[in-house]
Amino acid sequence: MSVLLPPAVEPFLALLRCPPCGARLRHGSGALRCPAGHTFDIARHGYVSLLTGTRATSGDDAAMARARDRFLATGRYGPIRRVVARLAADAVPGQGTVVDVGCGTGYYLADVLDRLPGARGLGLDTSVRALRTAARAHTRAAAATWDVFRPFPLADGVADVVLDVFAPRNPSEFHRVLRPGGRLVVVRPTGRHLTELCGCLPGMVAIDPAKEQRLHHALAPFFEAAGTEHVEYVTSLTAPEALDLVGMTPSARHLNRADPVGDGPLPDRVTVSVLATAYRPRGPVARAG
Repeated sequence: MSVLLPPAVEPFLALLRCPPCGARLRHGSGALRCPAGHTFDIARHGYVSLLTGTRATSGDDAAMARARDRFLATGRYGPIRRVVARLAADAVPGQGTVVDVGCGTGYYLADVLDRLPGARGLGLDTSVRALRTAARAHTRAAAATWDVFRPFPLADGVADVVLDVFAPRNPSEFHRVLRPGGRLVVVRPTGRHLTELCGCLPGMVAIDPAKEQRLHHALAPFFEAAGTEHVEYVTSLTAPEALDLVGMTPSARHLNRADPVGDGPLPDRVTVSVLATAYRPRGPVARAG
């Protein structure tokens, strides 16, 4: 039985491009197809499977996606979510397009769309487990499998905002798909983020002190900062919430899930500390080749 085109995907058909050949995609017989015959399935969960060939391995697995969904539902990251929505709303016109790269479960994208009643959103992620939730996160949010390190399956200059919240970055592709007056919103942790957990869990991945310098070096040829907000606060945590918080981060891959905390107690309060920056795209950038 063919799967109907999700209503949220339809507005993006004019913007999507076939990953192998760059042609426009059309819907037919339960899939998206290009004139050359490349075909991309629509999952029954509502997302589009655009990522073909070798699969990326960095996306959330099932356990990480469940932990992310549970933790974000607690509202502990609500202050970060509100800052992201405000920075995005400052740049989006009434009928704007928001692309969330590494969208996870769609938590941040959904709040942006709530703040912008006329906007549409597209979430891209490698994790099909997370995209099952992202495809239902908002009535105006579409979702598709994609790897941030590959050229995006989008036409040039179609996005008013690109979101990159705790996700890998592809500066040249961010620049290509953004319109000249658009914004890139990047959220990343500071060295104080979750320090209490790092102190009691030896498997937690620490923040590289050079992370901010590397970010600036990577983005500088394509973007200039329009403004940065430091979001820092202390929040209480129950033991299950602490385990979910750890379980949704890259540290989950380095911890023993059968006994993630060993003999040490989990902290009941942690420091949340992130930087959220809105970037303006620079003028035309010379492309290799």
